[in-house]
Amino acid sequence: MSNALRFNMTLPGLDPADMSSRYRAALEMGQLADRAGMQSISIDEHHGSDDGWMPSPMLLAAMMAARTERIEIHLQALLLPLHDPLRVAEDLISLDLVSGGRFKVTLGVGYRPSEYLAHGKDWERRGALMDSCVADLLAAWRGQPIDRGGATVHVTPRPLRAEPPFLIGGSSPVSARRAARFGLALGPPAKLPELEDHYRRLCAELGVEAVVDSPPPVVSLLFVSEDPERAWHDLGAYLLHEATTYASWQTADIQSSVHSYSFTASDLKAEGIYEILTPDEVLAKSDKLGDDVRWVLHPLCGGMPLDAAWECVHLFVDRVLARQGERGAGTAV
Repeated sequence: MSNALRFNMTLPGLDPADMSSRYRAALEMGQLADRAGMQSISIDEHHGSDDGWMPSPMLLAAMMAARTERIEIHLQALLLPLHDPLRVAEDLISLDLVSGGRFKVTLGVGYRPSEYLAHGKDWERRGALMDSCVADLLAAWRGQPIDRGGATVHVTPRPLRAEPPFLIGGSSPVSARRAARFGLALGPPAKLPELEDHYRRLCAELGVEAVVDSPPPVVSLLFVSEDPERAWHDLGAYLLHEATTYASWQTADIQSSVHSYSFTASDLKAEGIYEILTPDEVLAKSDKLGDDVRWVLHPLCGGMPLDAAWECVHLFVDRVLARQGERGAGTAV
């Protein structure tokens, strides 16, 4: 069983005081997750969303790194063509140094033309722009010279890790070709065996190591409650808000393990991507599925009330992780 704590910081209405409380709560939750032994913190990126969907993942990741000691931080995904790759390299090298190398980044092209327009980028050239940005980012990370308008520049300081902590995201053959060509790992958003095989064949042809970081067969966007039926009644609208917002951005060619097709909270509950379970139900499903399930704890989903969010986090830490730890200690030889 793998687990992650996810933040995209959405809040319909965008009340600044409420949003401030949620950002500070997210940092405290990350700190608690780190002490409790959770495996990773996952941070999204989008821009111009009516609900404030996280626009500054590198900044939030740096704040999380400063408040934690062991947990891995995963930017999933960083929309690289929207940024200056040298600025990204500088920020990520700083993150590498302050975190002690505790992060990885899935690099994505993105799928919303409005985000390209807002950042002054050409949507029609997104593939070529992605290739150029990846090349510059890798060169900057490796301390290699980069040509900028006839001037040769170097990015400093040097990162802690010589090996770039980057994956190429996406569900298309283009993403597999890009990952193989740059010698990077492939990070598909769902379990896609044909895409993985295609990537491995390309890597073999190019003589580079094939590394696939794909999700397990079951990815559960999880909320933990002592009374799931009541929680669905009181909180289902928050989960539905995120599910419908995310689905509205997706085109038919995009595949994702967390893409929902629901339009009501009851449909969302039956679909099973978003789950509200008791601690005992989480443990039972973990026992049944083992490594085939990833629990993505999503306590602030869709603007979830903070008191409910904290209850979710404490139940997962105190009633799921702690009991798993007790079981492991009991079977140790």
